[in-house]
Amino acid sequence: MSNQMFDHQAAGKRFSRRGRTAGAAAFAGAALIAIVIGTHSAVAASAEPALGSGSLMQSEDFFQQGLSPVGATVDLTGKRALSACSGEETMRTLTKGKGVAYADVAWSFDTKGTSLTESATAGSTGTSAASYEERLNKLVRGCQHEPAGHWYYGKAHAITGKAGKGSWYAAYNGDGKVAGGVAVIRGDRRVGIVELTGQPSDDAGYMAGIAATAINRLAD
Repeated sequence: MSNQMFDHQAAGKRFSRRGRTAGAAAFAGAALIAIVIGTHSAVAASAEPALGSGSLMQSEDFFQQGLSPVGATVDLTGKRALSACSGEETMRTLTKGKGVAYADVAWSFDTKGTSLTESATAGSTGTSAASYEERLNKLVRGCQHEPAGHWYYGKAHAITGKAGKGSWYAAYNGDGKVAGGVAVIRGDRRVGIVELTGQPSDDAGYMAGIAATAINRLAD
């Protein structure tokens, strides 16, 4: 992998990693809904009663974070790539198809090089949801330790609120500069992962606000 976070030439298992932009392959799935930002929330469709796309981050959430969304693509099949570290793994493969429902979204912003993806599922029980959360954190931790010059995720930071809990990680490019981050979140039986790509802020803690907002949306 080169100094750039978008490099697809890494060795071994990293060969399969996707770039940190929402490419066409990341949008594969039978139920894709393209949405243009208007005066209402951009994500309006619903999957199943247990989990709908309204449980994902909405356009107004980003304005609070200083981001201006221009569009979103929703996938209700659980087939979107989970993160830059997950390669081809999706929420459906991570849950082995046992999730009660799935909801994914990819956001684009007016800031060049900045995007966000979020994937969520609902477990049939609290135990299954806990296992999905553990698998997601393990996946993210797999990209915490990389050779010099490679992008990587920083250390985990726990976040807890009335609506749920999670762990967020800042992301750093090959030069060691903050370039977004990722968070694993959970609200009772609902579990998700949200990843911000780009550099809307030089503050490594910027991802904490994204994580807190995503937790509140995801909670039952």
